[in-house]
Amino acid sequence: MLLYRSAVWFAKGLREYTKSGYESASKDFIPDDLEVQVPGRAFMVTGGNSGIGKATAFEIAKRGGTVHLVCRDQNRAEGARGEIIRESGNQNIFLHIVDLSDPKTIWKFVENFKQEHTLNVLINNAGCMVNKRELTEDGLEKNFATNTLGVYVLTTALIPVLEKEHDPRVVTVSSGGMLVQKLSTDDLQSERTAFDGTMVYAQNKRQQVVLTERWARAHPAIHFSCMHPGWVDTPEPSTALDTKKVLRSFLCWTELRSGRPKLPAGVLEDGSPIFSPKK
Repeated sequence: MLLYRSAVWFAKGLREYTKSGYESASKDFIPDDLEVQVPGRAFMVTGGNSGIGKATAFEIAKRGGTVHLVCRDQNRAEGARGEIIRESGNQNIFLHIVDLSDPKTIWKFVENFKQEHTLNVLINNAGCMVNKRELTEDGLEKNFATNTLGVYVLTTALIPVLEKEHDPRVVTVSSGGMLVQKLSTDDLQSERTAFDGTMVYAQNKRQQVVLTERWARAHPAIHFSCMHPGWVDTPEPSTALDTKKVLRSFLCWTELRSGRPKLPAGVLEDGSPIFSPKK
């Protein structure tokens, strides 16, 4: 079954996740959806110091939004913040150093954040793919701690903050790689079988999508979305994918387009339901 799932996923990826897939899908995009300015709206981007997160933060900054970068590495994060300010001309770029694999640190961060800031949009972008089983100081498997538990704790803690604002949204950057995994809740710490970092990552991404569906049902005032950005930021796929175009036309579309997205929360952008735990 895993071999079949992997083959189907790879075939789908070649067709949809590469530059040619973007060019085909872009025929249905509406460019004016991104011709917006967002002064007065606050966006939190985890993992905003590089790659997808940095590009997203920059696009938001260019449009006048307040950006909160949540990063782990202070030196890299400060460099990214300075670059975004210089290139966008937007001074409202704030930096928060948080280890998203540490639940206690996340809770403490949110308690401080909500005393000083408002938030309209949370973008769960940060993640990791550790190929050898590692444990955090709390004894949690590192991929699960960062990709699933960290996202859960941060999002849950920020829901009361988001619900106070107009048109709140949560966008989680998942991965089409989840298609090779069915949801499994029996071995969250990856202790019972041989460790495969790629498959653990795929399982984490499946978990993120299921969580998104549950949040959407429980908190209808917030629009929850998941997205897959295409094959980005790995050596071979990055040569076949125009990252900035994808970000402008999909991730940023979900975060920035004026008015609430037409699709209800808890569905994918093609209108189909987010995968249920049984699939």
